Amino acid sequence: MSRKKVKLIFNPIANLGRSWPIASSLRPLLTELGGADWTGTVYPTHAAELARQAGEDGYEKVIAMGGDGTVHEVVNGLMQLPPEKRPVLGIVPVGTGNDFAYSLGISSIPEEALRQAFQGPVHEIDVAHVEDNRGHSEFWTNTLGIGFDALINIRSRRVVLFQGFAVYFLAMMQALILDYTPYKAHLRTDHQEWDESLLMMVICNGKREGGGFHIAPRASQQDGLLDSVRVPVIRRRRMLLTVPYFMNGTHEKLSYVHSLSFRTLEIDSDRPLYIHSDGEIYAGMHSTVNHLKIECFPSAIRAVAPGFKT
Repeated sequence: MSRKKVKLIFNPIANLGRSWPIASSLRPLLTELGGADWTGTVYPTHAAELARQAGEDGYEKVIAMGGDGTVHEVVNGLMQLPPEKRPVLGIVPVGTGNDFAYSLGISSIPEEALRQAFQGPVHEIDVAHVEDNRGHSEFWTNTLGIGFDALINIRSRRVVLFQGFAVYFLAMMQALILDYTPYKAHLRTDHQEWDESLLMMVICNGKREGGGFHIAPRASQQDGLLDSVRVPVIRRRRMLLTVPYFMNGTHEKLSYVHSLSFRTLEIDSDRPLYIHSDGEIYAGMHSTVNHLKIECFPSAIRAVAPGFKT
């Protein structure tokens, strides 16, 4: 089968529908760059189906135009394919946080990002995977948040009058007041095992989440490892004072914030866990998840990554 060129998968409701006029304005540039077969998503998981089908149909590149959730779905579709059939991933970030695009060095300006998607350098990147006690599993690219971090994400869905980082900051303040619930966990990585009471744990393949929280500024998508940040049970006031450290990526200097890198991790909790995966709700307020197995898949896909060294 001859290879086709580019499939563009667009999420028209990204950033609460604000992505639509941006996408419309990019059509002339898209034509200038050689064009693409353009498809919009119409229901949850549709982007995954479209990405998988694009690989089956022989496309060379799939461009995800949306936010981190769109990228999440597209990558899950690509990972359903054998490696030799996986198209290159390009990203045009027009969502709320656009955090994984940031980690790859993709411009936040849609016109520049579209040019990069067509012309930027391609690198092999790591992808992560999570499986739980319900038998559910999925791939993820940027961050997996467990506990307080996930509750911020859940509450962010109810903040509709703001955009970008302001959404997550306001949701964080709500979660700080209303949802401050720790959990006891047994953790086992590929090189150690321990018990710990935690307020939150964020596992990172990307560097940033929430549009401005630099959780793992040294994380690499090419080292075959995942980085994690753990916060034990601390008072609300201390957590509030900790937030600026997460915003500028200096939280590792705090004695009570712990970091660790690993290839695999298993977590068993004494209570159901609240979880987000790339900003998508994985286990919400009615969670029944108390066991997770997390793994890094090195060099799983090829992606346009202008920020990587050649």
